[in-house]
Amino acid sequence: MTSRRAHFNLNSPSPRRRTVVKAAAATAVLAGPLAAAVPARAAAAPAFLHGVASGDPLPDGVLLWTRVTPTAEAVPGSGLGPDLEVAWTVASDKSFTNIVAGGSITASAASDHTVKADVRGLRPATDYWFRFSSGGTDSPAARTRTAPAHDDAVAGMRFGVVSCANWEAGHFSAYRHLAARGDLDAWLHLGDYIYEYGTGEYGTRDTVVRPHAPAHEIVTLADYRTRHGRYKTDPDLRALHAVAPVIAIWDDHEFANDAWSGGAENHTEGAEGAWGARQSAAKQAYFEWMPVRPATEGTTYRRLRFGRLADLSLLDLRSYRSQQAATGNGSVDDPDRTLTGRAQLDWLKAGLKSSDTTWRLVGNSVMIAPFAIGSLSAELLKPLAELLGLPKEGLALNTDQWDGYTDDRRELLAHLKANAIRNTVFLTGDIHMAWANDVPHNAATYPLSASAATEFVVTSVTSDNLDDIVKVPEGTVSALASPLIRAANRHVHWVDTDRHGYGVLDLTAERAQMDYYVLSDRTSPGATASWARSYRTRSGTQKVERSYDPVG
Repeated sequence: MTSRRAHFNLNSPSPRRRTVVKAAAATAVLAGPLAAAVPARAAAAPAFLHGVASGDPLPDGVLLWTRVTPTAEAVPGSGLGPDLEVAWTVASDKSFTNIVAGGSITASAASDHTVKADVRGLRPATDYWFRFSSGGTDSPAARTRTAPAHDDAVAGMRFGVVSCANWEAGHFSAYRHLAARGDLDAWLHLGDYIYEYGTGEYGTRDTVVRPHAPAHEIVTLADYRTRHGRYKTDPDLRALHAVAPVIAIWDDHEFANDAWSGGAENHTEGAEGAWGARQSAAKQAYFEWMPVRPATEGTTYRRLRFGRLADLSLLDLRSYRSQQAATGNGSVDDPDRTLTGRAQLDWLKAGLKSSDTTWRLVGNSVMIAPFAIGSLSAELLKPLAELLGLPKEGLALNTDQWDGYTDDRRELLAHLKANAIRNTVFLTGDIHMAWANDVPHNAATYPLSASAATEFVVTSVTSDNLDDIVKVPEGTVSALASPLIRAANRHVHWVDTDRHGYGVLDLTAERAQMDYYVLSDRTSPGATASWARSYRTRSGTQKVERSYDPVG
């Protein structure tokens, strides 16, 4: 996510993205900040302090994950602690009376004492329970679910959809409400699962609700491990991981703000070392701490299938992209610049063409529908520009998303048209706002020209949106900005610039519907959730329409 929106005070000059890491932070003793990443408790015996999780469901299996703390000092990122055996067990019932699979793995400091079990031999579309154990201690038990069989005529699927969770900005009530539903086949995290900034450096309405660990910006492998460990102590996040498998992709904040293949806006080579080393550390920690199967070359782009109802292509839009263009210089149309990389774009096109499912879902970390700001007033344009990382003069382009790489988008949409590929739905995060979009071949002539696909964008779990930046009551900015945004972007059916929350995507053969839910207060651990809007795309239409009731 472009985030010069991060820590701006609109009443004073904006600081540079953040101060460089102080030498004192670089030489500090690890034990203090690292210890803050786990609850205060003695770990005389092995302990499972970070919960358990599952991910990437297949018809015959699922990936199981946990982190074991072998000794009190073996906190995330410490590099301390002995090797130990961790057993895993899968059962068909919650009481574990019918064991269907099991095994053991060695946990060591080399993988930060995280372990994964890629379990196979399970039945399709089936609920299972699993747990880990080590040294006489059992982990919490958790539920997971396998995907439908490859050729199964699936009646329906339901997914939670989330993005952009800044620990310091609030509590993760969105995860708690998704966990409480009890009806999810899986949940999608579309990026910014963690944030890399130091304490107080990323937009929190001038109030740090709960501090990060470590307190400084994360740069090293130990730093990224510690930050992941901090996130996995959140009770709402652990609860969601314990009821359904996650399907996750990364965006920039798993690395650094506005990351690209050769660097990031939030990275200074001289002070923070080589970008390649930082990127490698971030990826290693991600694959250690997330129940995600790495694809070739350690990327996250991959494809999952859910019977004949849907397949899901997950994109890695950070590892291969060209550097973001300067706004307004014309290079956004340069065919030599890429968002996806040649190999990934070819892989996506081939998968969309060969798909025989009803729905072709694309997990997409940055918005693909074009976006023009239009005639927003100065008081709205300034915070919107900060949220999107645009110049203050408000040129109508966000070069961090597909708007900054128009040749890739043109090629992909032309491919959909040339091959009469229907029912492509982009599922998007990043922008800290909720959107329901058609994806036109030509936005300038839309709706007289055709729509190639549709897009549902979910808002942030906690990360700042427009009302937070402007520091006005929730809904104030959206009431003014939304009509103007829609007037300048006729393919946009709805945009909410202000609220935090999550989505629930419900699929049937007839339609794909996104229900948008909003939270009462991101800073309250007991925040309530309420339904806001629903939009759907009916099979064969490539257009979004409003639905007046949520599913389920």
